[in-house]
Amino acid sequence: MVSGIVTINDSIYEKNYGKKISYYLEPRLKIRTDQKIRGVLKQDDKDFFAIVDGKEGSGKSWFSFQWAKYVDNTFNLKRIVFSPEEFKQAIFKAKKGQAIVYDEAFTGLSSRSSLSGINRYLVSLAMQIRQKNLFVILVLPSVFLLDKYFVMFRAKCLVHVYENKKFGRGYFKIFNNAKIKQLIIAGKATYSYSVKVKTRFKGRFYGKFALGDENEQKYRDMKSKALENAEKNPMSAGQIKYREQRDLVLFLLRKNTSMTYEQLANLLNDYDFEITYVQISRICAKFGDKSDKNDKLDKKTNKKNESESKVIDIDEKEQLSDEKVLESMFSV
Repeated sequence: MVSGIVTINDSIYEKNYGKKISYYLEPRLKIRTDQKIRGVLKQDDKDFFAIVDGKEGSGKSWFSFQWAKYVDNTFNLKRIVFSPEEFKQAIFKAKKGQAIVYDEAFTGLSSRSSLSGINRYLVSLAMQIRQKNLFVILVLPSVFLLDKYFVMFRAKCLVHVYENKKFGRGYFKIFNNAKIKQLIIAGKATYSYSVKVKTRFKGRFYGKFALGDENEQKYRDMKSKALENAEKNPMSAGQIKYREQRDLVLFLLRKNTSMTYEQLANLLNDYDFEITYVQISRICAKFGDKSDKNDKLDKKTNKKNESESKVIDIDEKEQLSDEKVLESMFSV
């Protein structure tokens, strides 16, 4: 039986720290990566473009680094980028067959402007990515934010990282190209994962930093600095207008539905609109709305959530050994 532990041959890391990097990689993901991705990257004018999405704190960055490091043992902090310009420079500097991870660290208005830049660069740099046989992972809060062309026609697969309500973080499910198209068509209107589009390719991963424990804090510092720089940039008039419109819509939704702040936050989070009930309460307060001290989910809502979690738990126990599904994954 395959243990799932992979050992990375990184001569530079071994020289600096006197040890090897090892971590768990889902055996079926390893097999398909060996069979499909490595083969594709050896062909002329071929690349592998993957999307990894999930809510904040789900572990999508950790999963992406583990996957990238397995494909490219030279993958390092220099090829983890946080802005469109860094992404562009990383592509130009990359050597054939290397991996690049665009770690989308931002939420809210700053991510909107970043995503516009990503979409432009992906279109303009598509030839560079192919000619260099790059393995590119784009990490996003939601696949629905990305340009439809790249999602449906350039992405080889979508990895959705999520938190199991019973067991916590460290779970993923993979959609191949055909299922991505179905997902976009079914869920684009609501920005949600449709229950009609299912996959049996699911697995686990664990919180091991794939570039070595010694480099984890360096990565966190890089990410923190990138976020600070983004927040320093003043908002444009268009972004201010977008914020004001968002605030008004939230207030009107609260007023006309009589939903609690917590109910609103949970509803929006289900559609990957990441906002807390505290933020909603502050926004509504600007329009004169007063918070109810008992502004919490009622028993019916809690019972509904418990019922939904049971359905999810049952779904997580589906058999994962369907060979036909495995053969269809990572189709190129």
